[in-house]
Amino acid sequence: MRTLFTVLLWVAAAVGGDLQSPAPAGSGQPYLAEAPDGSIRMSWIEPRGEGRHVLRFSVLRKGTGWSPARSAVEGGGWMVNWADFPSILELTDGAMAAHWLVRHPGKRAAYDAWMALSFDSGATWSAGSPLHRDGTATEHGFVSMFPMDGATVGAAWLDGREAPRMTLRAAAFGRDGRPSQEWVLDEDVCTCCPTSVAITSQGPLVAYRDHHPGEIRDISVVGWNGGRWSPPRSVSQDGWKIHGCPVNGPSIAASGRRVALAWYTMADQVPRVRMAFSDDAGQSFHPAVELAGGAPTGRVQVRMLEDASAVASWLERAPENGAEAGRLMARRVWPSGKLGRPVTVAAVSPARSTGFPQMARWGEHLVFCWTTPAGVATAAIPVPAR
Repeated sequence: MRTLFTVLLWVAAAVGGDLQSPAPAGSGQPYLAEAPDGSIRMSWIEPRGEGRHVLRFSVLRKGTGWSPARSAVEGGGWMVNWADFPSILELTDGAMAAHWLVRHPGKRAAYDAWMALSFDSGATWSAGSPLHRDGTATEHGFVSMFPMDGATVGAAWLDGREAPRMTLRAAAFGRDGRPSQEWVLDEDVCTCCPTSVAITSQGPLVAYRDHHPGEIRDISVVGWNGGRWSPPRSVSQDGWKIHGCPVNGPSIAASGRRVALAWYTMADQVPRVRMAFSDDAGQSFHPAVELAGGAPTGRVQVRMLEDASAVASWLERAPENGAEAGRLMARRVWPSGKLGRPVTVAAVSPARSTGFPQMARWGEHLVFCWTTPAGVATAAIPVPAR
């Protein structure tokens, strides 16, 4: 088993520098994003006192380690949550986008998703505005931002304006940060599972946990093709019946027409992590394979590799001496169904306070981050060979 200490020593030796987390004590809610130049952006939240928070970010490049942290946006009244957290997206020509969540005054369960843009590699940012224009005091969150042709940025999110139904919506935004188009992608989805978006050769492909009659909550996708969004398509009919949101969304990655999608399910009361591949940009998926049995708790991530295989990560429980404990796992999977050996990335708590561990591809390595009582931690491993 690789301990976090061993992993950090290995990474420091591999890049010739110190890769300890750039986030200070008290930081949390990290997010990793791969940039077009192969570098990685990590964002996180820091408290600023008197109900204020700031969204900070750092860049990881080969041979240099994490860059000094910079601030994107700061404000009060934010909704800071273990499962629904901000993100930063690197676009092209120095353009970046950031999103965060702001509560409605006096409405604990109502909040808006805001977005700001930068056109100078994050040196300065726009003031920001809500992604949506409905003005309702309802939930708007679990945002996935993505590059979109004909727009500065696209975003998909869960939208509660039709309460009690939760809808999945998307919009395209111009350089002024205002939506030029908005779409309803699915009129009834699970209420609080994170969304995920991959860019295929046909365009964005949104993965999410759907909501069907009888309280069935399985995974679906909606894809952009030919200037319009497809109807929702079910990926795998697990038949998970649960009376309430499990707060455990899917993760999707793509390269051209090849797609890998990983998710957690407890259908038939058996906890499992599953993955399915597509070779037609998500129009259809091969039968799913199981990555983990035992005691996984989900919170998955997935990344594609050049040989059409993919690596998935997840959390699982691993009690030690009767005490609650867990570990962050990774495993390589091939479209044929072949499974590599499971790799332990680090010992982590399976509690909600760990948040959703993030994974990003960094050349021949995988970088991870998650929240600990001391702040955001980072680690890395080589891409598993087999």
